[in-house]
Amino acid sequence: MTRPEPEGAAPALLITGTTSDAGKSVVVAGLCRWLARQGVKVAPFKAQNMSLNSVVTPDGAEIGRAQAMQAAASGIEPSAAMNPVLLKPGGDRSSQVVVRGRPIGEADAVSYRDFKERLRGIAAESLAELRSRYEVVICEGAGSPAEINLRSGDIANMGLARAADLPVLVVGDIDRGGVFAGLYGTLALLEPADQALVAGFVINKFRGAEELLWPGLQMIRELTGRPVHGVLPWLDGLWLDVEDSLALSVDRGPVRAPLGGHAQTLRVAVVRLPRISNFTDIDALTVEPGVDVRFVTAPHELDDADLVILPGSRATVADLAWLRERGMDGVLTRRAAQGRPVLGICGGYQMLAREIRDDVESAAGRVPGLGLLPATVTFAAEKTLARPEGTAYGQRVSAYEIHHGQVEVAWTDPAAAPFLDGCRAGAVWGTTWHGALENDAFRRAFLSDVAECAGRRFEAAPGTDFAAERNARLDALGDMVERHMDTGAVWRLLESGAPAGLPVVGPAGPVGSG
Repeated sequence: MTRPEPEGAAPALLITGTTSDAGKSVVVAGLCRWLARQGVKVAPFKAQNMSLNSVVTPDGAEIGRAQAMQAAASGIEPSAAMNPVLLKPGGDRSSQVVVRGRPIGEADAVSYRDFKERLRGIAAESLAELRSRYEVVICEGAGSPAEINLRSGDIANMGLARAADLPVLVVGDIDRGGVFAGLYGTLALLEPADQALVAGFVINKFRGAEELLWPGLQMIRELTGRPVHGVLPWLDGLWLDVEDSLALSVDRGPVRAPLGGHAQTLRVAVVRLPRISNFTDIDALTVEPGVDVRFVTAPHELDDADLVILPGSRATVADLAWLRERGMDGVLTRRAAQGRPVLGICGGYQMLAREIRDDVESAAGRVPGLGLLPATVTFAAEKTLARPEGTAYGQRVSAYEIHHGQVEVAWTDPAAAPFLDGCRAGAVWGTTWHGALENDAFRRAFLSDVAECAGRRFEAAPGTDFAAERNARLDALGDMVERHMDTGAVWRLLESGAPAGLPVVGPAGPVGSG
């Protein structure tokens, strides 16, 4: 197949899903890696993302972590245009609205409608920007296009496809069951003009003999007039850089054996806060031999941990109250008194301070922190977005910052010692830097210090390369697309768009609604 050589805007394809976590992000990343291998200059795009896992791009913008991962699969740097609208839930009803990498305010489901027309234009402009700079753009939808209650304001699924005339593939997760009903029902709930752009389906997470699926593949084509363009196998180890907290329940496989015959496993307990954010900070620990990482919600689950991590939070004060309600504050206080390691990252660091002054995020005013670090936190109206570099344990560290809370350390306190941008007191560490643990030499030095404090015989593996691990998993996604998708059909969709004359499947919304 020849590469698409468009006149004007580059070709683009939209990947939607029957549900959240159906595998849209994975399929987009796989397509991007496969295209990049063909020498195509490709970029990812997601018009609107709802996620608490985000990163800071080289141009200083905050975007969803998944789009940064997809950019890495494409072999390019991430940019604000790749995720022009990011929603960061702070509670059950409201989210911070981040536009082109900068927060513009808080909104609930009702008030967000007032933003929609403005955001629709911004999303369209961002996609047009990418289509002018790259040869192909692979777009990811949000949730499901069959959320018919939201269709009138949609900017990420069929609203985007209609506005930009994009061919669409729908991904279904067969591991959940009911995949054929999901594929058929998703199509059938779309209005005729939307259905005209849905060119086919992809089945994801298949385990077993593919010939058992063949009757279903044939029937779904007969029922809808659209083929299944790929049956993607279940792949282990695809939990890196996920953006959905649903993935925290996924089995990450067996712990890698400790290095050395007499080494012990280092046990890490990560507190699964209700509004946990940037839990991808923990990914690098899970690839270390001899490190057992668990996400926990109960005080007794901290008892045997060699290291407890308080991760980031989109609602620091509310999640601190949750910690206290669960009785975890007492466990953490006892750990600190006993010299047992605790690490706080961003929101978790803020919780470890003596006092939090928050008139911005929660409007709670002065709130006592856990008091395990000699510091105070003041929330600022302006969000800090940065990509800092520094040194710890004699090792260079590159990271990124995303926070409203500004931490002031009481350096006159004799217990305070520097740690990255934050501080350390005994066996309690705190930093606002996300991604620090992805730095291999620093991670090994930190874990060695933790092990010494915890009295564990742990030996850090000198050969662990987290960037190489991530790249290998992106290669696995590219391999999956190449081997299990009809890549010829993908080229045709990019070159020519959705085929003309695709049948309409009932009920297809109100007659004439297209």
